[in-house]
Amino acid sequence: MGMIWVFNGPNLNLLGLREPEHYGSHTLAEIHQEILRIANEAKINAECKQTNHEGVLIDWIQDLSSADFLILNPGAWTHTSYAIRDAISAVKVPVVEVHLSNIHAREAFRANSVIAPVCIGQISGLGAEGYSLAMHYAISYQKSLGKT
Repeated sequence: MGMIWVFNGPNLNLLGLREPEHYGSHTLAEIHQEILRIANEAKINAECKQTNHEGVLIDWIQDLSSADFLILNPGAWTHTSYAIRDAISAVKVPVVEVHLSNIHAREAFRANSVIAPVCIGQISGLGAEGYSLAMHYAISYQKSLGKT
């Protein structure tokens, strides 16, 4: 049975405090609670993690199995981390990239994701609801492959 993982990158531990005009008022704990509620309702295994350390995130990605699914908000690493991109490419696990704000409608440097080309999709600009949508998609995807 596959596991649905939700990994969050730098500064996402500050959600609810940090720039609510861009990121909303939900805390990361509230987002994780909703993800786990959806997983429990679907009888799917899920786990959520956050790190401010790029190497830790890379290690987590490299530990994924082919039966897993990853929902990833790489935060600022979206625009800069070829190491995270390469880790995703190497493990060949389906990944949906999630962003609370619309990265394409903000500063020019935020519009480019080096991660997106190795993901099966991207959800951007829908706030905390983007995680819920990604979770529902991950469950559907896993079920379609018989991994749940």
